[in-house]
Parts: sequence; C-alpha cells; structure tokens
Amino acid sequence: MKKLLCLALFLVALPAAAAIDGTQILQKVDRNLEPETYESYRQLTDIQPDGSKKVSVLYTMKKGRDKVVALFLAPASDKGRVTLRLGDNMWLYMPDVGRPIRITSLQSVTGSIFNNADILRIDYTAEYKVEAAEEQSDAYLLSLKAKTGEVAYDKLKMWVDKKLLLPVTIEAYAASGLLLKTLHFKDVKDFGGGIKRPATLETDSPLYKGYRSVMQWSGLKKRAFPDEVFTLNYLPRVQELRK
Repeated sequence: MKKLLCLALFLVALPAAAAIDGTQILQKVDRNLEPETYESYRQLTDIQPDGSKKVSVLYTMKKGRDKVVALFLAPASDKGRVTLRLGDNMWLYMPDVGRPIRITSLQSVTGSIFNNADILRIDYTAEYKVEAAEEQSDAYLLSLKAKTGEVAYDKLKMWVDKKLLLPVTIEAYAASGLLLKTLHFKDVKDFGGGIKRPATLETDSPLYKGYRSVMQWSGLKKRAFPDEVFTLNYLPRVQELRK
C-alpha cells in the first residue's frame, strides 16, 4: 500500500508535458516566411498537361498582416496590371480600363491553379485560427480554420518543420471537406537580412488533373512603404516604386 502511495505521489509530482502553442507557431511561420514589410519579385509558371508553359513575373509589396500590392511585369499582355489586397477585399487595375475592378479570392488573375488568395497571400494568422496542434517526429501539424466565410479555404492542414518553423506542406480544403489543392514548399534559401525561407512553392490539385503551378521568389528584402501605396488611388503609380 505504501509503495502504491509513493508511486502515486511521484507521478503527481512529475511536471506535465508542455502543451504545444499552435498559435505561437503559426505567428512564427508568418514572420519566417516574410518580414513585416517587404518587396520581392516572383515568377509564376503554369504548366499544362501537354508540357506547355505560361510564365508571369510580378513585383510584390506587402505591409503589415493584410496589405499586398502586386505589379505585373510579364507577359506583355499583362504588363502594367496591378492587383491590390486589403484584408478580404481585392482589386485588379488594368491601364487600358483606367479604373480598378473587384476580384475574388477564388479567381486567378493569371489563370493558374494559384488563385488570387495564393498570389496575394496575407498572414495566415490574419485569416485562420488554430483548432489543433500535434507534434510529430520532425514536424508540427497545425489544423487551421478560417475566421470568416470570405477566406478562400475553409480549412488548412499545415505541416511545419520543427527546426526552421517553416511550412513544408499545406493541404487546402473546402467547407465540404473536399481537398482543393496541396502546396509544397521547397528550396529553402537565405535571402539575406535575416530572411531564410522556401524560394519555391509548387501546387497541384485533384480538380486539375495533369496541371501544375510553380511560384519562385527572388530579391526578397525588407523595405518600408507608406500606407498610401496600398490604396486604390495609388495603383496607377505603383511602377514608380521599383528601384
């Protein structure tokens, strides 16, 4: 009896395993992927089942958790177009039209498997709350739920590298539970200035058999921008910001 009592007291005295703070992990993922305010160049390559490709080049600026502007540099048919995201709201400015038009998160201005929410991505913590966090051998698995119905994906499953605190794979789901696409983060690169993150993002979707899209980053660096840049009136002048 005394032995059992001693064992019970010993077990009670053991420190409880620390709970995984999924929200804190997701916040670190956001900052490891991107500085608070930055500029970058991206190449988007859409690969058709027959092997043909369409390539788009974008100059991108982001500020805070939910402000993003992207200027199209190529192809020639899209050059000069600008997209703006403020939270859940998105616009496309076309020089030949002369005014911004509303676009949605599930549309794609490039005709890609990457939709506008992927191309104009804001912080994950701005759009999602962590419902569950699980520790695996070399990764954390975060189960994320959209905070509003305006978010492109209702749920995400995100595998996060435990050492780098960067995403490795993300599965994106509709509210029905249908898998919409899988995102694969690859080629971790040191961009300088304390920024070390995947330089390549590939996506595939069971809804688009044989199609694949690849996003590649270059010239990613910290840069401060005034709030004026992220307004509808500034869209015709975004080209002036390239150095």
